[in-house]
Amino acid sequence: MSLDPVALALWIPLVAAALLASLPGYRLTARLNVAASLLTLLAALLLLVGERPAPGAYLLVDDLNIVFIVLNCFVAFTTSVFSAGYIQHELETGRLTATKLRFYHAMYQMMMFGMNLAFVSNNIGLMWVAVELATLTTVLMVGIYQTHEALEAAWKYFILGSVGIALALFGTILFYTAAQPVVGEGADAMIWTVLLSRAAEFDPALLSVAFVFLLLGYGTKVGLAPVHAWLPDAHAEGPTPISAVLSGLLLNVALYALLRFKILIAANPEAITPGPLMAAMGLGSLVFAAFMLYRRRDIKRLFAYSSIEHMGIIVFAFGMGGPLANFAGLLHMVMHSLTKSAIFFAVGNIAQVKGTQRIADIKGLTQSHPALGWGFVIGVLAIAGLPPMGIFMSEFLVVSSTFARVPLLAIPLVLGLLLGMGALLLRLTGIAFGEPTGSTAPATGTNLPMQAHLALVLVAGVYLPPPLVAWFQNVGVLLG
Repeated sequence: MSLDPVALALWIPLVAAALLASLPGYRLTARLNVAASLLTLLAALLLLVGERPAPGAYLLVDDLNIVFIVLNCFVAFTTSVFSAGYIQHELETGRLTATKLRFYHAMYQMMMFGMNLAFVSNNIGLMWVAVELATLTTVLMVGIYQTHEALEAAWKYFILGSVGIALALFGTILFYTAAQPVVGEGADAMIWTVLLSRAAEFDPALLSVAFVFLLLGYGTKVGLAPVHAWLPDAHAEGPTPISAVLSGLLLNVALYALLRFKILIAANPEAITPGPLMAAMGLGSLVFAAFMLYRRRDIKRLFAYSSIEHMGIIVFAFGMGGPLANFAGLLHMVMHSLTKSAIFFAVGNIAQVKGTQRIADIKGLTQSHPALGWGFVIGVLAIAGLPPMGIFMSEFLVVSSTFARVPLLAIPLVLGLLLGMGALLLRLTGIAFGEPTGSTAPATGTNLPMQAHLALVLVAGVYLPPPLVAWFQNVGVLLG
């Protein structure tokens, strides 16, 4: 009997979550968390080489969601490896207890289940439920330290996330309402593949209003300005592995949902054109976050605003549309997930070694901790968009496609990119170089996940395998 990789990618984290909630002991649960994440990654990789299941009433596998699933499972696995050492240090210093660690690992796998379910959902209602499940689990992990600041950040995340998901729910209901007269009542009016085949017949006015709510609702989860306020606090106060997951994975889940609806709206020629709205919000987020980077004093908040900046670039690229811009947006999403999670791996070790997240109190990392410091330098240079890293390639493609189609928009786009680069390089100079300050004790966490991510980003900036290019081109055509 052949194994169903979709079922494995869902059942493995779900079963692991139940086991982790009941098993005592840090070492056992940390190792089981890593093992479950590895098995889920292997199941996702089977989708690349195995035969895809036919679309059903609830599950769908196509070129678009395989990109997200494989990326999601890979970053989740490397984050679980980093998390094992990071969380052990938190246990030894008394910031977390054994009970909280058991809860943390169980919620980590529940988050994995929620994200994977969102990616493979063929039902727009089920996708909404899965996004909400993934959000709630991360809310609980953000507040796990139970300090005043952590609980405030988790509460803000919960409230603003609830507003966003409520708007997305209303947009989903409007979509169902538009589909019902054409498709009929019941589950068929929520199945994405059915909706796509009949979208041209739906009421365009209802679709237009629905997309506005969906953009604002899921845009809150993506971290787009002006509905981004939860993101910096959640990054700053939660455990650093969760910061890596938030920037590298959870933002992509909401982006994926938004892209699914964009495809549906674009299939109706009389409905609102989704591209300009997405491009406007994306460009606004990029420029806003680029200016805000100059005012950050906390290292995790700095890279939280960097995530807002880069999600703006990605949404702008998908809003521009067309084969080149869609390819660039997809590539930038992958490069950002790998690079930003690598940076948070470095930041987590830095904060533990130095005992602070204040940028002013972190100096001379390349002298006091060479491996960690130089890895951080490479990560920041990569996220700033300098060659030969993969983000330089994706940003170059975004700018090129913008110049080719709407040259005037290239001016604020390039301005935002240069402002963001300047802020990051300014902060990097103080953190990485100069006379070391604070502790010189060796870092307790492993640098291997960070190094693996940065190696992939470097290779992608130099050479993209033809099968990967063809795959991304197919997705670009699918996105329209």
